[in-house]
Amino acid sequence: MTADPPIRIHLSPPHVGVEEREHLLEAFESNWIAPLGPDVDAFEAEFAAVLGAPHAVALSSGTAALHLALRQVGVGPGDRVLCSTMTFVASAAPIRYLGAEPVFVDATEDSWNLDVDLVAEALDEAARIGRPYRALVAVDLYGRCCDYERLAPLCRDHGVALVEDAAEALGARHRGRAAGTFGAAGVFSFNGNKILTTSGGGMLVTTDADLAARTRHLATQAREPAAHYEHVEVGYNYRLSNLLAALGRAQLRKLEERVSRRREIGRRYREALTDHPGVHFAPMGDPDESNHWLTCLTVDPLVARVDREALRQHLRSRGIEARPVWKPMHRQPVFGDCDVLGGKVAERLFEEGLCLPSGSSLTEAEQDEVVTEIGHVLGR
Repeated sequence: MTADPPIRIHLSPPHVGVEEREHLLEAFESNWIAPLGPDVDAFEAEFAAVLGAPHAVALSSGTAALHLALRQVGVGPGDRVLCSTMTFVASAAPIRYLGAEPVFVDATEDSWNLDVDLVAEALDEAARIGRPYRALVAVDLYGRCCDYERLAPLCRDHGVALVEDAAEALGARHRGRAAGTFGAAGVFSFNGNKILTTSGGGMLVTTDADLAARTRHLATQAREPAAHYEHVEVGYNYRLSNLLAALGRAQLRKLEERVSRRREIGRRYREALTDHPGVHFAPMGDPDESNHWLTCLTVDPLVARVDREALRQHLRSRGIEARPVWKPMHRQPVFGDCDVLGGKVAERLFEEGLCLPSGSSLTEAEQDEVVTEIGHVLGR
């Protein structure tokens, strides 16, 4: 059996250059190597300014940001937390960190984001039986924001804390407002596959000055202001390092350019592949508001006469990385005992959905190769 060739065209690789190297060297030469430093403060201020958010706290990962956000809004043992099922595991794991139980919510066909009607029904039922939800984790999937015009009032009316998981949505907007600014807190990821990367890292943004200050405190081992090491509660080692913040500052200056390039990549895929029978692209709403982090499509095997997995395997055999869309959390063994509202839409999207190479460093020639190889399979 012949092994697949090495991956040549990656799904969403880091996109860095000379400016990032220069910023890292400047931070290195300043000797601010240990945690925190002037680049962390500057990164927080610059990030908040880009989003139009009053406060931003740089952390070690998006998962850490979500963990602290949920703790700050009062999630604890025995609480129930609504959460998008169509997402990465990091959206749900922090709920369990706090001893709470996730209740997963299906997606809709016309957005792939969580179904607001199901959320409304769940909140009404919870009020009727006297068993309220503590919070809702709304995931902005693949760079498109949820319907916060409906979600925010629903949560407010039912006393449910809204936490926005915007890990995939930096640079996206909803009706002109930046992703990550709709809830009690919004969280971002700077993992290597994101639009902005610090290799690893994350950010929490909020309008609440006390929540931001409390997050900083907890993220630095909850150390009290004393000359010695004094602790009255257990905290976490969750702060971003100064070196990584320097990298993030250089990346942030290119955000608009990176988002623009991904939008162009998404547009070219749609123009080239939409006419293939059985192929449907993920609905992105206003194309000027989604950041098009990843361009995703579904393949209906009954119409296309080929399934998603055959297409993915063919691309892999040509050194092209493509990936199934997120497996629903309610189908993950680790959450097999959790409740789910609906679920069939997310399950079908997982069976038929594929993420295409979408990194901002993808060349037109590479994209043409991806399109050609997909055409070979769909045109058989």
